[in-house]
Amino acid sequence: MDKELLSQFIKNALAEDVGDGDHTSLSTIPQNTQGKAKLIIKEDGILAGIELALQIFEEVDSNLKVDVLIKDGSEVKVGDIALAVSGSTHSILIAERLVLNCMQRMSGIATKTNRIVSKLSKTKTKLLDTRKTTPGLRYLEKWAVRIGGGVNHRIGLYDMILIKDNHVDYAGGISNAINSARKYLEEQHKSLQIEIEVRNIEELNQVIEAGGADRIMLDNFSFENLTEAVKLVDGRFITEASGGITEENVEEYAACGVDFISMGALTHSVKSLDMSLKAY
Repeated sequence: MDKELLSQFIKNALAEDVGDGDHTSLSTIPQNTQGKAKLIIKEDGILAGIELALQIFEEVDSNLKVDVLIKDGSEVKVGDIALAVSGSTHSILIAERLVLNCMQRMSGIATKTNRIVSKLSKTKTKLLDTRKTTPGLRYLEKWAVRIGGGVNHRIGLYDMILIKDNHVDYAGGISNAINSARKYLEEQHKSLQIEIEVRNIEELNQVIEAGGADRIMLDNFSFENLTEAVKLVDGRFITEASGGITEENVEEYAACGVDFISMGALTHSVKSLDMSLKAY
């Protein structure tokens, strides 16, 4: 957990929400009022964001006392109490919405990820996320994928070379793109993996012939072509299937023998898990 990064995120989120003050609480509740609240789960799923919630409460008011009752990665049911918080009611109410917004989204991502990972449990295929994340929330969303049992792909543009179709077209072909990437890494004294996307068997053969890549992304391949592609690769490269893969057909893609399946839907179109923070 990158506490410094999270601290900056929390400060920015609170500034956006609180502005010059929580005037509803300030106008209706005496300043020194103390209270308690519990986080209630309202939908079955996988819990994610408890560790983040602890830091949010700490950033809002270090005097708040938080009792964690259920840990990140645990299965939760309707009616479960994930945590209880006590202290200044003003502080609890300031933290409430940020805690819920983050935990609901993270838990939704972890829940969806876990469902798909369970479907892949009898195969060698691992589930990857993508860069199709909410701006400013990437760290949290990829954290949630890990909690759900998935694997993070690259975090951003800086920690892997991923040569996609546009790069290939702009570079003047597959061989040019790979050779230029390897030369760049050597000149910059960087050690990054190189992955290249291919759109058909012809491009796959070009990559195999050129060499120099660590991983091949097989994009929008049919099941038949994907199976053929894995046989052609024959373990010489790490293989990743992407494009058109859903929760409903993921097992068929895994059956083709790929090492990884990447799904943007883990983060770009997930349903949040319902929960609420209630005084008691």
